Amino acid sequence: MNKLYFKYGAMGSSKTAQALMCRFNYVQKGFNVLLAKPSIDTRSSKVKSRIGLEADCETFSKNENLIDFFENFNKKQKIDVFIIDEAQFMTKEQVNELKEISLNIPVLCYGLLTNFKTELFEGSKRLVELADSLMEIKSVCRCGRKATVNARFVNGKITTTGEEVSIGADEMYEGMCYNCFKKELNNSRGKK
Repeated sequence: MNKLYFKYGAMGSSKTAQALMCRFNYVQKGFNVLLAKPSIDTRSSKVKSRIGLEADCETFSKNENLIDFFENFNKKQKIDVFIIDEAQFMTKEQVNELKEISLNIPVLCYGLLTNFKTELFEGSKRLVELADSLMEIKSVCRCGRKATVNARFVNGKITTTGEEVSIGADEMYEGMCYNCFKKELNNSRGKK
């Protein structure tokens, strides 16, 4: 169905694996899928999951109009489904553009809801406001509770300061429940 979908979860919740499985299912049924991610994610020209699934993808810049981006590919080959990974890195305007695209085809966005400061990303905030369907992809904290916070570790200590975007090593981020996050944060600050 033609809708804007936002599937979000904490670090390690299999968002990318689910995006790739969704793509596979559509492709297997004969649909043309445009898989893309923001170019701010410079780790690879592919969408890669931690469990080894991967696929080639297109990238778009922060300043790129996503309607134009989409139409560029749609002219070459009719696109039936648009899937975006790392959707949290989109701008508010890009999400507005995706909403327009979703009037004609399904648009599925996968990403984090909040940053390591427990604040909404710009793209995620707008997706929550505009998406026709929101789905939480659940993940587990080290204590067994549901992970809801994306903790950033620097030199083994949790931090809530620094640039919002720092893409890379898995060791830097961990999905945690709020209780474990708060305990780690207090330990890092020397509080009990």
